[in-house]
Amino acid sequence: MNGNNKTFSSDFTLTGLFTNNKASGFLFSVICAIFFMAMIANGVMIFLIYIDPHLHTPMYFLLSHLSFIDIMYISTIVPKMLADYLEGEGTISFIACTAQYFLYMGFVGAEFFLLGLMAYDRYVAICNPLRYPVLMSHRVCWMILASSWFGGALDSFLLTPITMSLPFCASHKINHFFCEAPTMLRLACGDKAAYEMVMYICCVMMLLIPFSVVIASYTGVLITVHQMKSAEGKKKAFATCSSHMMVVILFYGAALYTYMLPQSYHTPTKDKVFSVFYTIITPLLNPLIYSLRNRDVAEAFKRVFARCRGTHGVTREEF
Repeated sequence: MNGNNKTFSSDFTLTGLFTNNKASGFLFSVICAIFFMAMIANGVMIFLIYIDPHLHTPMYFLLSHLSFIDIMYISTIVPKMLADYLEGEGTISFIACTAQYFLYMGFVGAEFFLLGLMAYDRYVAICNPLRYPVLMSHRVCWMILASSWFGGALDSFLLTPITMSLPFCASHKINHFFCEAPTMLRLACGDKAAYEMVMYICCVMMLLIPFSVVIASYTGVLITVHQMKSAEGKKKAFATCSSHMMVVILFYGAALYTYMLPQSYHTPTKDKVFSVFYTIITPLLNPLIYSLRNRDVAEAFKRVFARCRGTHGVTREEF
């Protein structure tokens, strides 16, 4: 018992992402740039959607919360990783590792569900436009948001106690850049049967069900678009759907590899690469693909910028 208690209170060591000395400085700069660009892009989206009445629609309501989730879960991982590189060490306490694990699983779980339900929103908008105000009412939007957060919270509250209560009697060296679930499982040496069962159930709920909704929704959208008579409208719709699907497949595909592929297919290098895709790159791509390329967002940005310039001009004249 004393040995087990000791494992619970000991610090872990994160090997980090910057293992190659020759390329580590460049990689650090790239990750830094991606992080700040993701924070700015998502922050701008939240600000524009909040301040511009033209963007007070169900789609942008859900997009604003997607941006918020992206800001929160990239912030639970990247700042610690960058600080570890600057300090030259990757020590993380058991409590901090547990907190990072809990927050990360909650935020990423909420995004899994939200992306699936956002695909349904696009399906209704394109395939059933006349019923869109009813099927995507204000109440339905809040129900979608609440169910996404509930799914993420359920994931955190189920997996965190099971994972972090396992005895870590092996090495405390985490060959990763954050406390990710499969990596933590490999460090544990207790009975993992309960964990593996709960993990499988959670993965089916979090990944396969939302991903199935995404595939079904965009299949319906593509069928409807294919039947359009306007060549220009068809081309525009296909371009939008393909860019959305690219981000969704990147996000879900990397997560499916991480959580559902047998451990025999995993290596530390592959785990880090796939984790980068859905924890660092996706929060930057989401606002760029879903929002900032839209004409509505560009026009909203112009209106807000013109309003700010007008207010600033009046202030200067008054002085």
